[in-house]
Amino acid sequence: MLSEMKSERIPITMEPSLLERVEDYRFLNRIQSRTAAVRSLIEKGLAESEKEKGEATAS
Repeated sequence: MLSEMKSERIPITMEPSLLERVEDYRFLNRIQSRTAAVRSLIEKGLAESEKEKGEATAS
């Protein structure tokens, strides 16, 4: 991934149960901050979505 300056903020709200899952992911993966954990999860989700989209068009 390219190293870009992080300049955009996106405030979000979420259910306590979802936040707990994010925190569990964070601690299991030894990620320093909640923000970094959310960013990682978004990147993983987008990569998986792109992979699935590529597989669907290849079929």
